[in-house]
Amino acid sequence: MNLLGEMELVPIGVIHSPYQERGQAPRQGRLSENLITLEIHPQFAAALEGIGRCSHLIVLYWGDRANREILKSPTPFSEVPVGVFTSRSPNRPNPIAFCVAELVRQEENRLIVRGVDALDGSPLLDIKAYAAAIDCVPEATNQHIPNTLGGIAQGGDPA
Repeated sequence: MNLLGEMELVPIGVIHSPYQERGQAPRQGRLSENLITLEIHPQFAAALEGIGRCSHLIVLYWGDRANREILKSPTPFSEVPVGVFTSRSPNRPNPIAFCVAELVRQEENRLIVRGVDALDGSPLLDIKAYAAAIDCVPEATNQHIPNTLGGIAQGGDPA
């Protein structure tokens, strides 16, 4: 692969959600109690073995309706634009979206989850087991985003 060239991503499935357009989706998936279905394509179903032992999953999906030309954007917490690499904006050069979802149940090749903000029909790129010992960094800070879910839900200045 040419490091400056193109890469090929193969969707492992599709996300089914009640959100048809961006204004309907929550600011972050964790702000919603809606159940979302991750439908895994049959050729990848064997990769689900053992997933029932996970309470939470990292869900990576493609923001196929994002604006890939935006490099700076205001946030819900400030009118001052910041670089998209310092924000959670869906608009970015490579709109790879990330949610930590609660696994509610598995129905064959479908995972019913809570905590995903994807629009209906979004391509599912990958699923990884969430492991608090690895994925949680309690001392992490970000001066652009509030430190609580309540602050994120409200919007406004994070300071």
